[in-house]
Amino acid sequence: MKNLTDKEIIQLVINPQTSEKGFNILVKNYQERIYWHIRRMVYMHDDANDIAQNTFVKIWQNLSSFRSDSNLYTWIYRIATNETFDFLKKKKRYVFSVTGDYRDELNRNLEDDSIFDGDEIEKKLQKALLTLPDKQRIVFNMKYFDEMKYKEMSTILNTSVGALKASYHHAVKKIKKSLDED
Repeated sequence: MKNLTDKEIIQLVINPQTSEKGFNILVKNYQERIYWHIRRMVYMHDDANDIAQNTFVKIWQNLSSFRSDSNLYTWIYRIATNETFDFLKKKKRYVFSVTGDYRDELNRNLEDDSIFDGDEIEKKLQKALLTLPDKQRIVFNMKYFDEMKYKEMSTILNTSVGALKASYHHAVKKIKKSLDED
């Protein structure tokens, strides 16, 4: 099957006769990128899977209202990002009320993750990322790992390009400092 454009995929999903096929194509096209986008924020495979699943449910429920004034890719990332932030807020409230700092919990998740296949340098980077506020961490992840342009990030995060550049700059400085301390 030829690669379909986002517009063609949307048309397949909206058409009642091809909606299931179209949605399967959409999931196939975006599932891996969305999973890793989420995973770099929550560090646990099971949590990332659950959030990704919730993301695609929301996409299914809301695709008919997609206005095409942004790319499908950025719209999907925005939903995934919002779902991830919602999850982290709930986790912070729960973990903070039970054990203290949710970052310690994320750090334990990173240490205990049997699926993590990075080397020691990657683990140090991930631990350094945990020192960042969530917003700076997601900006760094989107720029560094997803190689996203600031304009796309601006649409997804509903933040100005200037603020994103500042967040990325501060994140890089904090990461360097954290890595130098190790």
